[in-house]
Amino acid sequence: QVQLVESGGGLVQAGDSLLLSCLASGRSGRDFHAMAWFRQVAGKEREFVATISGTGEVTTYADSVKGRFAISRDNAKSTGYLQMNNLKVEDTAVYYCAVRDGPTATEEYFYRDWGQGTQVTVSS
Repeated sequence: QVQLVESGGGLVQAGDSLLLSCLASGRSGRDFHAMAWFRQVAGKEREFVATISGTGEVTTYADSVKGRFAISRDNAKSTGYLQMNNLKVEDTAVYYCAVRDGPTATEEYFYRDWGQGTQVTVSS
């Protein structure tokens, strides 16, 4: 099992940027895990944001964040990142990172290991 810890959330204004980090620890072979970011607003279902393959060569984004967010990873540091630019009020949510064995996927039920989440709040 992989332990994941997100950080970097906070309160920002619309148009600002934030960099979320996800530190992975635990099981060996983590370099080959696909990693993803999801987000959830209270009372709503968790939604897919972005995913990246183990090697970093394949990335996929939700339409709502395409062109504004960038997912990346540094396997030497066992850390994944989500750079969020031009933030909008509707980006306000708790952001979770998750990993899975195998290729990238946009559905949360494919992901076994999850972090505790980090709150991102964007004010107008």
